[in-house]
Order: sequence, then C-alpha cells, then structure tokens
Amino acid sequence: MENLNSEISSDYNIEQSSREIQQNSYIRFFNASANSPAVDIYVNNNLLVQNLPYGEFSLYFPLSSGNYNIKIYNTGETENPLVDAYLYVAPNTISNLAIVGNNPNLSLYTIPEPVTAQNFGRPCIRFVNLSPDSPALDLNLSTGTKVFNNITYRKITDYACLPSGTYTFTINATGSNNVILTIPNANLLPNTYYTIYILGSTGVSIPLKAVVTAEQR
Repeated sequence: MENLNSEISSDYNIEQSSREIQQNSYIRFFNASANSPAVDIYVNNNLLVQNLPYGEFSLYFPLSSGNYNIKIYNTGETENPLVDAYLYVAPNTISNLAIVGNNPNLSLYTIPEPVTAQNFGRPCIRFVNLSPDSPALDLNLSTGTKVFNNITYRKITDYACLPSGTYTFTINATGSNNVILTIPNANLLPNTYYTIYILGSTGVSIPLKAVVTAEQR
C-alpha cells in the first residue's frame, strides 16, 4: 500500500509545553475531527479558544476543579453548536479535550496527561488512535520492532520508554505488513513524555496523519 503523508507538530511539529502544577487543573483542546472546520470553543458561555483548526492544539488553560459547560461552534458562529457537553474537572489534573468523530457526529474525548515529571532518564511514548474509520493499528520502529499493536479507535495505550534519540516510526493495520503511514525524524528527549496521535481517514480524501506532542513537566 502506498505511504500516506504524515505531519508532526512544530519541529516535526513536536510541541514543547511546560507549566507548573499548583492548586489548579489544566485543560487544552485538540481539534482531531478531520472533516470539521476551524472552531470556536466556549466554556460556561465565555469564549476561550478562537479559530482552532484541524490537527492543532490550543494553549493550556488553568481551571479550578468543578463542572463546566463546553460548547463548540464553527468559527464566528454562536448558534447550533457542534458540541454541547458538560465536563467535570477533577483537582490537580491535566487533560487534553479532543474533538473527535466525523461532523456532524462530534464529541469531546478526554485524554489525561501525567501530572508529575518522570526521571527515568528516557523518553516515554504512548499511542492514541483518533481516526474514526481506521482499522486497528500497530506502531513500529523502523527496524520492525513492534511498540504497540491492535490499537483501535479511541484507545489510549500505556507509556513505553525508549532510549533517547531520533526515530522513524511506521504504522500498519494490525495483521498486515503494509506500511500506511511513516513518521520520520521524531527527536525524543530524555525525561519527557510524548503522545503520538493518529488522525484522518484511511480513505483518499482525508489521509491519515500523525501529530506528535511532548508533555513536559
């Protein structure tokens, strides 16, 4: 099968984000819906994020623990929300709120992050499949070593730790040896958590892509 294009955030779009954990929790939003437009996000009817395009993260926002109403609209609109959901934010947590699914059947999917730094001396990676129509997926090193296997839609793996360095990862459908996506030149730094998100579709109109983000403490 022909390789599809991949994207990695910032320098290989690896996003470096760092913040202190105090009494607040933190949330950030991720537009992971491939057929949705850029969106505006309101929290308790206050505009928090404006014009967030597909495949991009918002900043992290501190919130006190409690219940919140989240409404998501096409950018510039304030009627007929794409998502109207309630969210409980637990104390001292960090959460990614991914907009998932195919428009108009969208929802918010909470993906927690570690709240403390790791000091194993190695980078640790996990894999999240946010492609609604993809088969179960495997993530491999370029050597063929399998890192994760049989990752279905909305499944979040545990972290696996690797020696620091620059890696090329390949992705194939579980049970197949055909590479459907390649993630080149991912520079993994010691003592850092990373998440590899798979977005898009296995069809030709919205190809699969990878977004790799660092979760530094």
